[in-house]
Amino acid sequence: MGASHFFEVVEEMGHRMDDHRLGRLEEYVLLGLVCLGENAYGVTIRREIAERIGRDYSFGTIYTTLERLERKGYVSSRVGNPTHERGGRAKRYFRIEAAGIEALNHSQQMVAAWGGVAHAR
Repeated sequence: MGASHFFEVVEEMGHRMDDHRLGRLEEYVLLGLVCLGENAYGVTIRREIAERIGRDYSFGTIYTTLERLERKGYVSSRVGNPTHERGGRAKRYFRIEAAGIEALNHSQQMVAAWGGVAHAR
């Protein structure tokens, strides 16, 4: 396949999959949700990302990303019961939806189409 044909195919894929494009932090948050399952809320998501990649994002950054992912339909949330140790406030739990899994898979496919990330020259 010639280079120009390859880029035409990638461009066409991009037009069909525009809704599935994820930023790096969106990928981290979605992967965190996959790992955490039912225990995914702001604190645990932030901790999971920090432990896995060694970068500590602010709560504001994490929640802004979660809200953006929720608007895209990749994530849903529910409010848990208020707890005494949180001063009567409830935790907001998040879960990845099928569209979020599809977006993650698309992201991995795009990296694989470029030969992965381990083949730096």
